[in-house]
Amino acid sequence: MTIKEIAEIIDGKVICCEEKLSTYVEYAFSSDLMSDVLTVEKENLVLITGLANLQTIRTSEMSDITCIIFARDKKIGEEMVSLAKENNMILVESPHSVFHISGELYKAGIKSIY
Repeated sequence: MTIKEIAEIIDGKVICCEEKLSTYVEYAFSSDLMSDVLTVEKENLVLITGLANLQTIRTSEMSDITCIIFARDKKIGEEMVSLAKENNMILVESPHSVFHISGELYKAGIKSIY
């Protein structure tokens, strides 16, 4: 499934790197614990989180995650956008909870990590 399709399913607003909306994603991982994110070793992965800070971007970069969905209408700061652009990372804001987003994506065919 593409990032564009995912954004539509979760009522998401793409904040940066719109030119990469055709990126294919096969897996999703939901976590607010960045130490857990560091343990994930999958490609074609989207991270779903409610943690909206620079550490989320840095951790995703280290884990080769190219798309982050921020749940619960968390707003992404300019510093986060700048760092994400440097790393070609797609950022999406969604008004829904992590649980809701995870369920909708699972229902649409996105695979879980565990």
